[in-house]
Amino acid sequence: MNISGHILIIDDEPLLRKTLARVLIQAGFEVTTAENGEQGLSLLQSSNFDMAYMDLRMPGLSGLDVLNVIHARYPTLPVILFTAQPDLNSAVEALRRGATDYLLKPLKPEVIIAKTKVILAGRQKERRKREIVMQIESLQTELKNLESGETVETTQTTPTTDRFIKRGALILDLHGQRLKIGERVINLPPTSFNYLLVLMRHSPNAVDWQTLVAEAQGYQADAREAQELTKWHIHQLRQAIENDAHAPAYLINVRGLGYRLVAD
Repeated sequence: MNISGHILIIDDEPLLRKTLARVLIQAGFEVTTAENGEQGLSLLQSSNFDMAYMDLRMPGLSGLDVLNVIHARYPTLPVILFTAQPDLNSAVEALRRGATDYLLKPLKPEVIIAKTKVILAGRQKERRKREIVMQIESLQTELKNLESGETVETTQTTPTTDRFIKRGALILDLHGQRLKIGERVINLPPTSFNYLLVLMRHSPNAVDWQTLVAEAQGYQADAREAQELTKWHIHQLRQAIENDAHAPAYLINVRGLGYRLVAD
């Protein structure tokens, strides 16, 4: 498997930040760096990342503070925290708040590269599994329609290739995690991308909040929590793809239930 990925490094120490970036770039990964938590969160909103490395102790927002925001907004994004001060309580707290792992400085290049490959390989496998499930569902739908004698437009019910899903004017790139609407190409944060993927798979049917969270984020939530999580990510998606986020044309609220995608 050819392992690749876009990695975000958040650290206030310039030398460590540059050294870690160089190690990962030489290993074949795309790397973006941030010098503090605020800048890191801003980059997460504007770009797609497959994982993040972050210092636990930083001025301003600490690593745990940033981790709280990341886990709330992008719960599937792997985050590895590191620190020069061994503290078992901090390590346990970081893992409890959603960190993937906790490393001590000095960071060893071979450990960083190996850990990065393991995590990204796992993400690629999960992404491929989702693609296969979608292809199976599309084939089952097509077979059902053929057996019933119905004719369905291919572009509305099946991906155009293994890589793309098309609904009306919306084309979702599963590999690049990008959305194309006409001539406009939109980069989406990973979790927002997953929400749109779920809505496109179910379109034009409505999807309830809990199903959205379960399929997009991979865990079960009660109705109230699911509604709040979904509301945030739909807000992010509307800001990215709607001409007027206050009068959405694509992402429609279904009162008391959830949302649906209207692409025709």
